[in-house]
Amino acid sequence: MKEEFFLGIDIGSVSTNVVLIDINGEVIESMYFRTQGKPIEILQKSLCTLYEKYGDSLKIKGVGTTGSGRHLASLVVGADIVKNEITAHAKAAIFFVPDVRTVIEIGGQDSKIILIKDKIVIDFAMNTICAAGTGSFLDRQAERLNIPIENFGPIAINSKNPVRIAGRCAVFAESDMIHKQQLGHPCEDILFGLCLALARNYLTNLAKGKKLESPILFQGGVAANIAMKKAFEQLLGVQIIVPKYYNVMGAIGIALLAKESTKGLITKFKGFENLHKCRFETKGFECHDCSNFCEIVCFYSNGNLVARWGDKCQKYSSNRNHHIENSKNL
Repeated sequence: MKEEFFLGIDIGSVSTNVVLIDINGEVIESMYFRTQGKPIEILQKSLCTLYEKYGDSLKIKGVGTTGSGRHLASLVVGADIVKNEITAHAKAAIFFVPDVRTVIEIGGQDSKIILIKDKIVIDFAMNTICAAGTGSFLDRQAERLNIPIENFGPIAINSKNPVRIAGRCAVFAESDMIHKQQLGHPCEDILFGLCLALARNYLTNLAKGKKLESPILFQGGVAANIAMKKAFEQLLGVQIIVPKYYNVMGAIGIALLAKESTKGLITKFKGFENLHKCRFETKGFECHDCSNFCEIVCFYSNGNLVARWGDKCQKYSSNRNHHIENSKNL
C-alpha cells in the first residue's frame, strides 16, 4: 500500500516553494525555485523534479496553494484548497510552536506581521509597496558592496559599532550607506547598520500600534540572515525563534490545511503525468465596457479556456461562455 502524502505550493513573485508532508505533518521534501516571472513553467518544473525523485510511490491525497500566484497554481495542479499567505504562515507557525503569539515574515518583495492568540489570528499587516522593508533591500546593498548575500549575516554579526542608516526609504538608505563607506566605517558595521535599518522600518510600519508578544517566530527567506535575527532581538529585547523550515513555512501551512480539508474526500489533483503533458497558457486584455478598464487574464489548458479573472463586475470570471468578441474591447 502506498503511503499518503499532501502537497503544499507557495508561489510568490520571487520564489516558488513546494513541500511534501506525510499524514503526520512531517516534512518529507521541500523545494525552492526562483519564479523568474514564469510561474507556470517553474511550477511544472518543480513538480516534475518531485516526480522524478519519488516516482509512482507518491500517492497525493490533497493539494493546497498559497502566495500571490495561488489562484493560477490552483488551476494548473488542481488544488483542493486555496488560501492567502497570512492563513498559511499562521497555520505552519502554530503547528511548530503551538503557543506562538507573533510571526515576523520577511520575503524578497513583501513582509508581514501576524498576531496570534489561542491559535487564532487576531491581527495582521502586510507591506507590498516599499522595498526598504523587504529582502530585496539587503540584496541590493550586498550587491553594491560586492558581498554574496549568503555571507551578509556572518560578516554583519561581528559588528562592534553599527552605523545608523536611514531605513525608511531604500533610495535614501543607499545614499546614506555610500556616505558611511566614504567616511571609512568598517564593512561589518555598515552591514549590521543595514540590518537594524530594515528591522526599524519593519517595526515602525507594520508593527506600529501593535503589541508583539513572545514567543516570536521569524519566517521567510530573510530569516536565513543571522544578523537580521540579532537586529530584531536587539530592538525588541526578546529572543526570536527561527524555525527549521523558515523559508517554506507558507508551503507547509497550506499543505497542512490541505490535509485537514480532504479528510474522506477525493483529491482534485490532476496527477504528475497529466501536468507534464498539459500545455498551459495565459492571455490578457483590457475591458472597455465601463470606466474601470479592468485588466482581464484568460487561462487556457491545451487551448481550452479554463478560467478568467481580474474583472470587478465578474462579467468574465463568473461566465466562461461570455465571448470576448461580443464586448467593446475589440
